[in-house]
Amino acid sequence: MNLALWLVTGLLAAVLLVSTTKMFVPRERIASVGHAAEWVLDFSPGALRAIGALELLAAVGLILPAVTDVAPVLVPVTATCVAFLFAGAATMRLRRGERATIVPDLVYLALAVFVAWGRFGPESFTG
Repeated sequence: MNLALWLVTGLLAAVLLVSTTKMFVPRERIASVGHAAEWVLDFSPGALRAIGALELLAAVGLILPAVTDVAPVLVPVTATCVAFLFAGAATMRLRRGERATIVPDLVYLALAVFVAWGRFGPESFTG
């Protein structure tokens, strides 16, 4: 179980790191990638930078506290916040009528809930 939690945590951290590109790439360029990326046009550049910064902090918060053994309780707290982040992403996709592109967000939401459950419960770092 511990290995599965680490693998899922690493996957979520990698996904979050990759998605921080919205902090540096102009939103028009992101939107030109395809229909699934047009959502960025609904947000200001400042809002996209803020979302990217939160994703960067989440990636760090999923890994660093456990690796350094400094406040490891932050891992499940961060995973809970990541779950809320992806719930918001799924909600945004529903509002835009993008039902076909909602699946990855729901998968990441489920993975974040799994990490939060596992690290708060059976494989807690504090217990």
